[in-house]
Amino acid sequence: MFELYIGIAAHSEEPNVTLTLKSRRFLEELWSTCGSVVRLVIGGYWGLMKYVVDKALELGFTVSFRSRSVFLTRTSDVLVVLGGGAGCIQELVTAYTEKKPVYILVDTGCSTDLVKSWPTYLDNRMLAPILKYSDPVELAREVCKFRRAGSVKKGFEY
Repeated sequence: MFELYIGIAAHSEEPNVTLTLKSRRFLEELWSTCGSVVRLVIGGYWGLMKYVVDKALELGFTVSFRSRSVFLTRTSDVLVVLGGGAGCIQELVTAYTEKKPVYILVDTGCSTDLVKSWPTYLDNRMLAPILKYSDPVELAREVCKFRRAGSVKKGFEY
């Protein structure tokens, strides 16, 4: 059985109600669709990250937190950006350079919404796609498709 390590990049500041609800909906769908094979790697335990850790543990996920930036992206098979600032954008770019696909929730009211206008690939190397979703349920389902495609730990052809 494959385990899917999902890095979660999330705002370090207190989130607005809408972003908290979207993040919870993402986690609920992720648990419903992928189940217990998912391992979450999160950067800390403050701001939106705290809400994500608490909800993930409540649902039954295995969670590792206080793993920042390079460690977070290298440990993960994919990176999910739930909304944030410069730190999340830096983690997104790091994941791209590490050839890890990035799934980003847009329309969050955070600075990471800027990514909505970015191309799917950051440069001509086309290392990994940056995939954008407004709907947290669709985002979770697409992340689970990555796992079902047998992509984990075997490499993934984009």
